[in-house]
Amino acid sequence: MELTSATTVNKPPQEVYDFWHRLENLATFMAHLDDVRVTGPSSSHWAASAPFDTVVEWDAVTTGDVAAERIAWASVEGADVDTSGEVLFVPAPGGRGTEVLVTLRYDMPAGALGKAVARYFGDDPSQALDDDLRRFKQVMETGEVVRSEGAPWGKRARKEFPQRPARPLSEEELQELRARKEVMA
Repeated sequence: MELTSATTVNKPPQEVYDFWHRLENLATFMAHLDDVRVTGPSSSHWAASAPFDTVVEWDAVTTGDVAAERIAWASVEGADVDTSGEVLFVPAPGGRGTEVLVTLRYDMPAGALGKAVARYFGDDPSQALDDDLRRFKQVMETGEVVRSEGAPWGKRARKEFPQRPARPLSEEELQELRARKEVMA
């Protein structure tokens, strides 16, 4: 399966690239991604949620890395998930930020059956990638995923990203955000 998606982020390419390049940041906006750990100069370990409350894990290597332009990766041989892809960071026309272009290739766990089961339970991989990029844009431009009053604890309660109308953060939310940033630094 090959998926593509794109978004424009109102930040310069170097800043967008730097955020994505810190692989640990990816779990802040990718709904199914539970954890990414850098294990070496060009290697990492990934864990993601899968249907039926299962977790799949794999190791990956960076296969291409050009500052402010491109990051490419592939899972190592024998991984639970056979995946590869790239992210391009292209200056948007008129100096209006960065176009982020993602191409993701992977074999679904359990093949065609896994794909059918995922869609039956509402997990459309193409829509998931679009949603992930929408949240990425929010994190880059506002510093957080915009949350909704309807599901304020969504990711923790229902394994979704909580959302709320855009508004200034409360003092409690600011403290929580500062604590998270300290952990990410």
